[in-house]
Amino acid sequence: MQNSESDYRLEMTGISKSFGVVSVLKDVNLKVKPGEIHALLGENGAGKSTLIKILSGVHQKDSGQVLLNGQEINPKNTHDGQVLGISVVFQELSLVNDLSVAENIYLHKLGSSKFWMNWKEITQNAQELIDSLGFEIDASATVRNLSIVQKQVVEIAKALSEDTKVLVLDEPTTVFDPTDTKKLLNNLFKLRDKGISIIYISHHLEEVFKIADTITVLRDGVDTGSLTASETHTDHVIKLMIGRELKDLYPARNSKIGKTPIFEVKNLTAKDNLVHDVSFDVKPGEVLGVAGLGGSGRTEMAKLIFGLYKKKSGSLFLEGKEIKTQTPVQAVAHKIGFVSEDRKEEGVFLPMSIKKNISVTNFNFITNKLGFLKMDKEQENVSSLITKLNIKTPSSEIAVKNLSGGNQQKVALAKWLSIDSKVIIIDEPTRGVDVGAKIEIYNLINEVAEKGVGVIVISSDMPEIMGIADRIQVMHTGTIYGELPKEKFSEENILRYAIGKPLK
Repeated sequence: MQNSESDYRLEMTGISKSFGVVSVLKDVNLKVKPGEIHALLGENGAGKSTLIKILSGVHQKDSGQVLLNGQEINPKNTHDGQVLGISVVFQELSLVNDLSVAENIYLHKLGSSKFWMNWKEITQNAQELIDSLGFEIDASATVRNLSIVQKQVVEIAKALSEDTKVLVLDEPTTVFDPTDTKKLLNNLFKLRDKGISIIYISHHLEEVFKIADTITVLRDGVDTGSLTASETHTDHVIKLMIGRELKDLYPARNSKIGKTPIFEVKNLTAKDNLVHDVSFDVKPGEVLGVAGLGGSGRTEMAKLIFGLYKKKSGSLFLEGKEIKTQTPVQAVAHKIGFVSEDRKEEGVFLPMSIKKNISVTNFNFITNKLGFLKMDKEQENVSSLITKLNIKTPSSEIAVKNLSGGNQQKVALAKWLSIDSKVIIIDEPTRGVDVGAKIEIYNLINEVAEKGVGVIVISSDMPEIMGIADRIQVMHTGTIYGELPKEKFSEENILRYAIGKPLK
């Protein structure tokens, strides 16, 4: 079907999709012009990812029509979508860890030559593409050895290696610090100026209003219409997303902070020196924030404490007694929990059920002396956490891979809340989580702190870290550069410490 008079590069009209008896999309419309940044917003489970998967060929629509440059398209798989010029960077990374950066970027072209591959040329082209984005990544490096921020950049470079007409970015900045986010947004402006249509999915509304020309909101699988970004505001968009006004994003905290530290880190240094001479403490009932730019060592420090990385020197003290956490098993035995920033690789077991994911840390609680499961007790515990975290699922037996990203994050949190943790480290607690679910997670962090747990929260989102923390440690080049009490919280102060500058 032709529609050459259309002003739109992409038109999705009347799109409906059900999985079994569950209706996910109902008569959804999305229209994007050439050279436009179009924000697609909605809570987790609103249908955003399903709509994009229909566009890219992952899912097939039940009804409706998709037009690209006025021509009807029906991609049957992601390859069809790529050939048509539709490039998608999904929220969950899909890189091959054992291949190089260059091989991942040009994976779709490997084997296209009838004779041999020019590896030098492929690596050079990949390096030029990454350099053009303003990030320092070696194109010959193995993806497994990259940070999650670097992996996200490789995913974006991979998408741009195609002859892209429509670029879809699903939560691209959730692991980026402010500097990296600014680089990405500047790149999107350049792509827009080249005439590329960009669909931008994000829960960071401040980003959306910086770059979006148009906003479409989905709620419960239905679009609530499109808005011109310059003619609306954050509160109105939130109300469209969740059906109610949002008064307080960061709930008030009532936790009583103890005077004696529950957990202390002294002169901690990693064998590879990516983390060195780190010292801090966290008190019972306290939420300690850890900020810093990408590569500052925040995640590495957490993994070092949890026994995922090897220690060179330093000491850990729990309730005044020195402990060893040379492995995660030892850390868990000391009732230290760790929620990873990389949900897919380290946070949850995607093929396993919600029940098994939550129970995996707490077999002592749900088994008898002979090691047999007390199934009623397990179900009671799991059901309680599903309710408390408002995990959207018809059953605890549903595989975690079938949940939205935000609900997967809640499961990652739930498995550590099922044990009586004394210290819990949460790396990027609301990565890929909508504004409604963020409040639920913040309330949960407060509730955990009120029980006397020492909570350490690592976040790239500066408003978030200031909104939930009692004090903030800022890391720079692998060590803690400075500390901010609540009365000195500001984005400027955090950034000054993050780049290694003293406060004014």
